[in-house]
Amino acid sequence: MQKQRNKTFLLTKESAHTEKGWVIVDAKKKVLGRLASEIAKILRGKHRVTFTPHVDNGDGVIVINADQVVVSGKKEAQKIYQYYTGYAGGRREVPYRIMKERKPAYIIHHAVKGMIPKTKLGRAQLKRLRVVAGDKHGLTMQKPLIVNV
Repeated sequence: MQKQRNKTFLLTKESAHTEKGWVIVDAKKKVLGRLASEIAKILRGKHRVTFTPHVDNGDGVIVINADQVVVSGKKEAQKIYQYYTGYAGGRREVPYRIMKERKPAYIIHHAVKGMIPKTKLGRAQLKRLRVVAGDKHGLTMQKPLIVNV
């Protein structure tokens, strides 16, 4: 008599659309990298039992209090964000402290973007990330759940 094997569960695109929701994550006094990895996990859908790598099954994430996120070690003095303007000699460097004053939402968005796959699916998942500096998000119609990370 042969032993019956369990088949691996694979979610299909059609059944994935019904389960999506929104969650609120408070970034107050949270470490940037640890927070970003938890947000990426929720966006990808890895927190679900039905996780399937090739299907977009994650929830949307609203991050509030992005201006109160912290970094560990000497990163506050040493971390630098770089971008290129497109012109010759157009590389620009912005220190973490200045970026936190100017665009606090960019810090979390940039960290999460680095943890999401660089594919069409990853770009679609990143579109469901909303980061706001204060505690007013304006997405109450989505009925988000508050999550402790």
